[in-house]
Amino acid sequence: MEPPNASNSHFAVEIATMETEVHRVAPPPRRSTLQKLKTRFKETLFPDDPLRQFKGQSSKTKFILGAQYIFPILQWGPKYNLNLLKSDIISGLTIASLAIPQGISYAKLANLPPIVGLYSSFVPPLVYAVLGSSRDLAVGPVSIASLIMGSMLRQEVSPVKDPILFLQLAFSSTFFAGLFQASLGFLRLGFIIDFLSKATLVGFMAGAAIIVSLQQLKSLLGIKHFTKEMGLVPVLTSVFHNTKEWSWQTILMGFCFLVFLLFTRHISMRKPKLFWVSAGAPLLSVMLSTLLVFAFKAQNHGISVIGKLQEGLNPPSWNMLHFHGSHLGLVMKTGLVTGIISLTEGIAVGRTFAALKNYQVDGNKEMIAIGLMNIVGSSTSCYVTTGSFSRSAVNHNAGCKTAVSNIIMSVTVMVTLLLLMPLFQYTPNVVLGAIIITAVIGLIDIPAAYQIWKIDKFDFLVLLCAFLGVIFISVQEGLAIAVGISIFKVLLQITRPKAVMLGNIPGTNIYRDLHHYQQALRVPGFLILSIEAPINFANTTYLKERISRWIEEYEVEDENAKKQSTIKFIILDLSAVSAIDTNGVSFFKDLRMVLEKKGLELVLVNPLGEVIEKLQRADDYREFARPDCMFLTVEEAVAAHLSTIKNQSSNHV
Repeated sequence: MEPPNASNSHFAVEIATMETEVHRVAPPPRRSTLQKLKTRFKETLFPDDPLRQFKGQSSKTKFILGAQYIFPILQWGPKYNLNLLKSDIISGLTIASLAIPQGISYAKLANLPPIVGLYSSFVPPLVYAVLGSSRDLAVGPVSIASLIMGSMLRQEVSPVKDPILFLQLAFSSTFFAGLFQASLGFLRLGFIIDFLSKATLVGFMAGAAIIVSLQQLKSLLGIKHFTKEMGLVPVLTSVFHNTKEWSWQTILMGFCFLVFLLFTRHISMRKPKLFWVSAGAPLLSVMLSTLLVFAFKAQNHGISVIGKLQEGLNPPSWNMLHFHGSHLGLVMKTGLVTGIISLTEGIAVGRTFAALKNYQVDGNKEMIAIGLMNIVGSSTSCYVTTGSFSRSAVNHNAGCKTAVSNIIMSVTVMVTLLLLMPLFQYTPNVVLGAIIITAVIGLIDIPAAYQIWKIDKFDFLVLLCAFLGVIFISVQEGLAIAVGISIFKVLLQITRPKAVMLGNIPGTNIYRDLHHYQQALRVPGFLILSIEAPINFANTTYLKERISRWIEEYEVEDENAKKQSTIKFIILDLSAVSAIDTNGVSFFKDLRMVLEKKGLELVLVNPLGEVIEKLQRADDYREFARPDCMFLTVEEAVAAHLSTIKNQSSNHV
């Protein structure tokens, strides 16, 4: 459908009177195949050019810079001072008060012994402090990765009937997660995680937050026989089929502490300076609930407790790793899924806070740091860890200056493991459930979902599929569906590239989309098209059909106006065509032949370097090398061929 002002005879006269200097389209400088491959390889895997800092440096300086690149602590460590330490001690102690109850809670979410959550808050932060490049990231167990690991492993192994094997598989999955993460960093393949778009993550996180919260109904209601499935329907069915197991004492305690935790979270959100209120609330809840249970012997009145926890530091677990046997496929798959999710979350959190403080976080270095952190953790009785948004936010608000805050947190957890474990014996599970709900509720980002709805309805569909898939099917299937739809969108954009018809804005030399700029006018005798994507095997057929349809529509319009067809030239603006392949070259050659049979001439405008180079190599008869075939701008192409149309019109008269 064309705009109502599609043609104008006065406009043709106005164009004809313009004098335009025609510039020659120059081919790109000649480069060898090796040079091209080197450039492509560098831009694909090393877009940040990490080696540029080594240029022109002495051997000693290169060694120092290399050591600092591998171990970022060597870069900021020599400049560390007492003032920085004071800030890091405050922030480290603050996040430790949050990490201890969350570590215990998240381990239970993963169907692991609670002590493993504390182990995972001790060793990994020390590794990250040496290798990580973020100043604000606070590492440890996180809810989503815990949920995924627990649900995937539980499909084949029962954590109740065979707890030792389940623990071994958890450590093995952590090893493979770390191996995958570190490999992405070493091989500079971080762009793979970009397939998890913002829409996918927002929907996935919201769905997972709801599933995590629903799982806590077991603790909040005191139910003993709870479903092993993760979907919304099975969980609610299990809840209402076991109403006889509901414990009013458990419900009362859970409701009170949940309200308290949500209230403190609300205070900290309204007044960020009071961040310490929500940061200390989980530990305070654990202390108060433990005292209540101990004082009133509540464990004898229907309130379940953690029980006795093992004292001491992390025992080695490398002898528990499984690299063979029937469960190898399961641990590799679990490691891959949890590795991608935790890596995406950790890097996103690190970049968020780095932007707030105006410093850079190297994505590939973060992958290596998080990966090695999990590999070391799998050998020291830890399960998968990454940067936590809630703890990192508290760390940032508490005024952390460097990664030393992670070391302070780790030392605090160490003291807890050595001296304070007996105090957690009477901690009620219902409070841990309330802590988890409070932590994950922040993952439901309604403003972000609304923003996605406003901007892109297709992205919102992806968000919705991720959300509903996680809730009604499973966590991993929901994520897979959303990623699949996102990839389908990318493929759709590749196979159906945008192509528009251009017209001239009166009184200027500017050519713009006719449907976008209503004042733009079509130039008689010319069909000016702009292709705004690379041309390759996936879209050449579509482009042929689309251009043919434009020509037919143009001719039908002339027939309806009862005049002879005036179209003589097809101008293709290739300014946005960054690349073509063999099929793309054939597309131009075939299109030229088809147009010649119709008495039309193909004109190319501003082909970029790679496009010119490949066209010239395939142009055996020098058809595209003619000066009247290629132009630098649409204006020059129109001006150069207007005289031809004018002469033909005079002869016709």
